[in-house]
Amino acid sequence: MPTVAFHTLGCKVNHYETEAIWQLFKEEGYDRVDFESTSDVYIINTCTVTNTGDKKSRQVIRRAVRKNPDAVICVTGCYAQTSPAEIMAIPGVDIVVGTQDRVKMLEYIEQYKQERQPINAVKNIMKNRVYEELDVPAFTDRTRASLKIQEGCNNFCTFCIIPWARGLMRSRDPQEVIRQAQQLVDAGYKEIVLTGIHTGGYGEDMKDYNLAGLLRDLEAQVKGLERLRISSIEASQITDEVIEVIDQSNMIVRHLHIPLQSGSNTVLKRMRRKYTMEFFGERLDRLKEVLPGLAVTSDVIVGFPGETEEEFMETYDFIQKHQFSELHVFPYSKRTGTPAARMEDQVDEEVKNERVHRLIALSDQLAKEYASQFEGEVLEVIPEDRYKQDPESGLIEGYTDNYLKVVFPGTEEMIGKIVKVKISKAGYPYNEGQFVRVVEDKVIAEAVV
Repeated sequence: MPTVAFHTLGCKVNHYETEAIWQLFKEEGYDRVDFESTSDVYIINTCTVTNTGDKKSRQVIRRAVRKNPDAVICVTGCYAQTSPAEIMAIPGVDIVVGTQDRVKMLEYIEQYKQERQPINAVKNIMKNRVYEELDVPAFTDRTRASLKIQEGCNNFCTFCIIPWARGLMRSRDPQEVIRQAQQLVDAGYKEIVLTGIHTGGYGEDMKDYNLAGLLRDLEAQVKGLERLRISSIEASQITDEVIEVIDQSNMIVRHLHIPLQSGSNTVLKRMRRKYTMEFFGERLDRLKEVLPGLAVTSDVIVGFPGETEEEFMETYDFIQKHQFSELHVFPYSKRTGTPAARMEDQVDEEVKNERVHRLIALSDQLAKEYASQFEGEVLEVIPEDRYKQDPESGLIEGYTDNYLKVVFPGTEEMIGKIVKVKISKAGYPYNEGQFVRVVEDKVIAEAVV
């Protein structure tokens, strides 16, 4: 049996696509082995969001070549799409496929075995207008399933290379999304996370259909789905219609990830982001009206070119005022090939780091304050694993619908099910809880009545 090993760098979409590529190999009779073992084929799914992403990708490629010099080395993903020549120049690389035509990977491997000539299969992504169907009926992780609904982005923010790596906005056929969602629920998943490069832009390339419509249809047509999570949505995409759907829904969770990037209008303009702070704040207020207890997590870039102390404080104050529940804070790093990398007045590294630390301290404080509202409450948790910090403790960990991480005494059987847990001690990054009971499958319970 031929073997294949995978290494994935970067975001959730890449992890989703690695799982999809694995399905193709599995159907052809391949066996999946660990990346650190000797394999016939190595697939490296690369990231290019930062220059460091490129560098890490190159290191992993070289590691695979050293592992088995006779193996077929195939490189895919965003870095492969933007810099195929750079990757082809690494000794030992046999095939480069970008962020399209992944379904042809096995053909390329066969072609390579016969001809023994390196294959560069990367084409111009900007000409692509079609969503590439890649199915994932089940995941290696058994509790939360990702479901990719769109590809690409039309925004061209000045710090970002991703449109050049992923192409323009392409939405997946709604029927395909619903079909795969049902397949995932049938495989035992209680929660589905809708994901993509620019998830909230779903439907922008369609006539008379959008994200709100998809959310409605998923809720109406997928039998047995308990939780629906949107991996990320831009403030500009939170329309009144989306808010209405969230308000009426019984399965969309009380958690949204809305990237802020900066809380200063002048910085947002330099970033070419499509909203103002006033608009962002108004959307947050509306969301919290319809979803009391909503957790809003966000991404922030600190030290964007030209960021003054005043602009940074505008961001700090905005985050404090709107009580975000957790932040991912990134110091701005130059991405070669983007307008921001060429901007004057790059911020000093020390200043950047000091601001990053201030924001992380604020994030920790806000996370604790958010969690403390739920002390003493009973929440639904889907346990994911044994408690990672102490697997022998008899504790298990998982997430509530509003994205609180809870650790509580429990058994292996609970993993992947929905259980009710009372939060006995709120905290961050963990809350401690006590198991109350297992929630039976609602549909069955109704049928019996």
